[in-house]
Amino acid sequence: MNLSDKIVVTGASGMLGQNVVLLLTEQGYSNIVAIDKHIENSKTLQTLNPSVRVVTADLTKSGDWENEFKDTTVVLILHAQITSLYREEFIFNNVVSTKNVLEVIKKYKIQYIVHVSSSVVISVADDDYTSTKKEQEDLVINSGIDYTVIRPPLMFGWFDKKHFGYLSRFMEQTPIFPIPGNGKYLRQPLYGRDVAKVIISAMEKRLSSKIYNVIGYEEVDYIDIVREIKKVKKLRTLILKIPYSIFYLLMKVYSIFSKKPPFTTSQLKALTAGDYFKSDNWQEDFNVKQTPFKVAIEETFNDDKYSKIILKV
Repeated sequence: MNLSDKIVVTGASGMLGQNVVLLLTEQGYSNIVAIDKHIENSKTLQTLNPSVRVVTADLTKSGDWENEFKDTTVVLILHAQITSLYREEFIFNNVVSTKNVLEVIKKYKIQYIVHVSSSVVISVADDDYTSTKKEQEDLVINSGIDYTVIRPPLMFGWFDKKHFGYLSRFMEQTPIFPIPGNGKYLRQPLYGRDVAKVIISAMEKRLSSKIYNVIGYEEVDYIDIVREIKKVKKLRTLILKIPYSIFYLLMKVYSIFSKKPPFTTSQLKALTAGDYFKSDNWQEDFNVKQTPFKVAIEETFNDDKYSKIILKV
């Protein structure tokens, strides 16, 4: 690819999208169109990347955003509904939006897609996020358009408003941090900036019709993730183990009072499902070395600039 080739990024103002766009501009790409429907987070994206064309649009509906795909070399499909209490939001934002985007890609005869799927498509989880991410991935694979599919696990890093970002903010605001059960739930997390590097490498290498399980090589228990965040942020929060059934009930009650809870009962089930993902050799294939977990946690929460930026839910 040439640095002047046009790149369209959907879901660009989310956690991963922010990292991808930031890295693209750092590497000198000069013709980037970033699309997302979140107004406030799109403003943050524009402020951080003034040279990027940022378009605020809802991909579930037809509109002027479709014209942005004209003369595009590659589309990075990053948009996803990760958490919600309502199945309809998963369907619209993972499935309907992707159908619309693929139709526009075909209209403008764009030859290549990098799609960010999720490790949940090969997990034991059975929820609305999992089922719609599977359907979204199938839509890309069966579109007839050349693609690379990336399946990352739990991601963390700059601009993380949900996962580790939520854990961090909750820990700052409360003297007691509850842990479901014994907290020994295996995670294989991956630094968002590493995933962004993989996406850009896939875009440049253009590996035809390939699916990669891009999983973190370090295995960390959930409770140790919480402890590491506490350590890096120098917090005094007490970590308290709570029986799973009580924790689940607390999440249920919380969801009654919040339409957009940062942590849902479905995510709790996924956390404790016992998944273990086998990773492909993505470090060699994409020439990207995984950032060690403790180094990545340090960068996530103590970077002078980006750790202070908190996206809106």
